[in-house]
Amino acid sequence: MIDKNDFGALNAEIASFDEKRDFLIKDSRNVIKLSKLIIYSLHRNELQEAEKLISQIKKELLGLEKHFAKHDELKYSPSFKISVQEYVEAMALFVFLKEKRLATRKELNVDAESYILGICDLTGELVRKAINSAIIKDFKIAIEIKDFVSELYGEMLKFDFRNGPMRKKFDGIKYDLKKLEDLAYDLKTKGLI
Repeated sequence: MIDKNDFGALNAEIASFDEKRDFLIKDSRNVIKLSKLIIYSLHRNELQEAEKLISQIKKELLGLEKHFAKHDELKYSPSFKISVQEYVEAMALFVFLKEKRLATRKELNVDAESYILGICDLTGELVRKAINSAIIKDFKIAIEIKDFVSELYGEMLKFDFRNGPMRKKFDGIKYDLKKLEDLAYDLKTKGLI
């Protein structure tokens, strides 16, 4: 009555999926860890260290994508999506600090939602960089960051974000911009810029 071979094949397929999902979760954690290490290196102005970590993170992401060959639905797992957002944040910070521009989605080869969410997180790191720059009297960087975040906020205003993760993170840019404007105002009133 029951096709035991069919059930055997189902069991093997589910076991294969679980194995790939476990691998994805583990390697997604590695991508997140590398992203945080890149950001930490950038805040300490260790560009060479950041570049080494960037080559590692790119290899990790390629490895993850290879596992999607048979189970494409894993691309939509929370672990992977968060790791891609963290990657975007780290890479965008690197490109901004090195080249004074925003890395494009095409350059980073990521989906639109992960790109937007990662870029929204970027502004928090830029606030941190601006404040640390002001502390060491590098006011030029602090003002460049304020101007950049202001321009980014202007572009993001053109989107119609619904309630959800993108809307929440987009609202964070507004608060980050306010912090940067307050910093610039404070520097201006003290005659430092």
